This record gives sequence, structure tokens and C-alpha cells, in this order.
Amino acid sequence: MRYPEPIAKLIDSFMKLPGIGPKTAVRLAFFVLEMKEEDVFEFGKALVNAKRDLTNCSICQNITDRDPCYICDDSSRDRSVICVVQDSKDVMAMEKMKEYKGLYHVLHGAISPIDGIGPEDIKVPELLKRLSDDTIQELILATDPNIEGEATAMYIARLVKPVGIKTTRIAHGLPVGGDLEYADEVTLSKALEGRREL
Repeated sequence: MRYPEPIAKLIDSFMKLPGIGPKTAVRLAFFVLEMKEEDVFEFGKALVNAKRDLTNCSICQNITDRDPCYICDDSSRDRSVICVVQDSKDVMAMEKMKEYKGLYHVLHGAISPIDGIGPEDIKVPELLKRLSDDTIQELILATDPNIEGEATAMYIARLVKPVGIKTTRIAHGLPVGGDLEYADEVTLSKALEGRREL
């Protein structure tokens, strides 16, 4: 049975989202059809506004609705430490534990030769530019503990070593193959406390 074109397009749109297969996409499409019209408009408006109103911070590359972002703009943060993460979701995970008081740098990905992603495809050049600031004393590499995250951390550590900035890696209190954004606050806190120099 073929769905009418508007439903088929809606199903196809949902299937473009990560983790959404055909059955879930159909369920979501029909859920949307049952929603009140004003709720559908609000949902659509939220999608458009998120895409239109968010940008990357010109300093740390985190997603933000203002530039610089609220973290880079906060004068109480420790400006001698930068925590390097893969995604903006990782910044939110680190902020939830309320223990880290330094700055961030979001790479927007990890080095993955098999996927054709090299250092120039993520925000490594922007990171290196920030490291020319003499106030930076430590770089914490908090990339995901998987093959791509480890490769990215090692690559950045090799680049930074000649500059003389202390480079540490978060401890592996996180499961190998896991994502930083899904870790609980206690695990993240222990991982940060047990970081080691590379």
C-alpha cells in the first residue's frame, strides 16, 4: 500500500534523522497527523528557528544564539584551560557536572580516514589559532573513548607538544566505544579528575 504523498514525504523526512527506521518514521508521521494544528506549527517553527537562530561561537565553535557564547563571555571562567570535545552535546554533558570551570573548544567531529574525515574537516585549525594565546596552560582532550576519538586526541597532542602547552587526556572512567553525551555526572567527574598528560 502506498501512502499519500504528503505522508510519504513526512515519513521520508523522519527517516533522515539518526536512529529512526521505517517503522518509527511511520509512527511519528501518524503521531504528527493526530496533533493539533497549532502544535504542529509550533513544532515546525521550533525546527526552523533552531536552524536559523543558532550559529557557532567565533571563539570556541560551540552552538550558540549569541556571539561569543555565554561560556566564552563569562569572565569568571578559568581562561588558562581549554577542554576539547567532539560535539556541542559534549559541552552540555560537561557543564551538567558543574565542576569544570575552564573554556571549551568544539571540534564538530573526529578524524576518521575510513569516512574521509581529516583534521582539516573538523575545527583543528581554529583550535591551533587559539593556542597562540599565552594565557593557555593546559589542553584537556575529552574526545570520545573510541577509535576516532583516540586518533583525534593523539593527533592534537602531537601538534601541541612542540608548543609546550600541558596536554592531558580525560581518564577512561567512560566506557570504550561510548559517547560522552550519555555519561552520567559521576563518571564524567571521575574521568576529569583522573586525566593524564600525553
